[in-house]
Amino acid sequence: MPRSTFKSPPVGYILGVVGIALVTAVLKLLGASINSTTVALAMLLVVLFVAASWGSRPAVVASVFGVFCLNFFFLPPIHTLDIAQPDNWIALTAFLITAVTAGELSARVTRRAAEAEAARQEIERLYDELRAAFERASHAEALRQSEKLKSALLDAVTHDLRTPLTSIKASVTTLLDDLKTSATQQAVLDDEGRKEMLEVINEECDRLNRFIEGLVELARIEAGELQLRRRWGTIEEMIEMALARANPLVAQHPVQVDIQSDLPVVLVDARAVSEVIYTLVDNAAKYSPRGTAIHITASRANEEMIRTTVEDRGAGIAPELRERVFDKFFRAIRDDHSSRILPSGTGMGLAIAKGIVDAHGGRIWIESGDKGIGSRVVFELPIGDEEEANDSPMKVVNEPTFAGAKK
Repeated sequence: MPRSTFKSPPVGYILGVVGIALVTAVLKLLGASINSTTVALAMLLVVLFVAASWGSRPAVVASVFGVFCLNFFFLPPIHTLDIAQPDNWIALTAFLITAVTAGELSARVTRRAAEAEAARQEIERLYDELRAAFERASHAEALRQSEKLKSALLDAVTHDLRTPLTSIKASVTTLLDDLKTSATQQAVLDDEGRKEMLEVINEECDRLNRFIEGLVELARIEAGELQLRRRWGTIEEMIEMALARANPLVAQHPVQVDIQSDLPVVLVDARAVSEVIYTLVDNAAKYSPRGTAIHITASRANEEMIRTTVEDRGAGIAPELRERVFDKFFRAIRDDHSSRILPSGTGMGLAIAKGIVDAHGGRIWIESGDKGIGSRVVFELPIGDEEEANDSPMKVVNEPTFAGAKK
């Protein structure tokens, strides 16, 4: 946008004429030592300034007035408009053309600069609008995800808190009723019955404790506060640790372990990796028919990674759900209408497992089992090097604990 739009046109015309007049007066006072070339250059500067400030039209007026002043005051015969020498015609014509052309070019540059500034401001305005629209969309998506998570949490609380609480309440009520009855007549429950009720209460309390610990662990992972105690160890030891803990869970499933020979030791948190393997074995036992085998393998993926797999012979997981099963509370959402892979539970196990693997710099995914039967969960962990070992803390104040793990 030209500068002339910001100031009234008369200002440019008047200041152009005044500028030429001032230059003429100053140079005239300096006397005969000033030649016509110096005068022309000084007036040309005034024309350029006027063109840059107020546009081409005031510059043309200043140029014409400059030709008049140059001819009248500096070209012989002085104080007349006559031109005695032909070369003075050339000088005046050249000055006028130069002044008008320079003024036009200067005004054009100014217009281009103003247009570029206007375009920049328009781009900034569009960018601000786009960013605001994106923020609104992000906010809407965040609200949608929040509502989805809220529903999942409510469902999880409904099932995984209310169910054990219902069992505990029923057992405690039965025991209290039996205690009141025994005060007036023979008790209904014998010692074996009371023991059974107490065992139910104990088991359901453990279930509640595992659920709450899982929630805490997920919160720590999402907050980036999972602290790993990295030490050199073998995958074989971690698999043995997980299977020892999972022994009651796999009583109805033969477990086959296949570990590649000469595997290097890895720099990991053995307790955390053992928790991952335990979770995968637990899931394999839950979702597989009794009597079917669970196959665990460990091998070298490449020069930098160790690959571990846990495979079952269950119903399998549909390809479109293999990424979602690592979302927290996925099984509590129950929005895929596939009850065959969504038994009771909160779905925190695989989310915690993924957080642990990610914290080690590895990755985890799901494949179809052998010959398309069942599911194979694969995770890879970096082997590590001596530099990482030196950087690893020798002592961690808050050693990580995991839901259901023995302390």
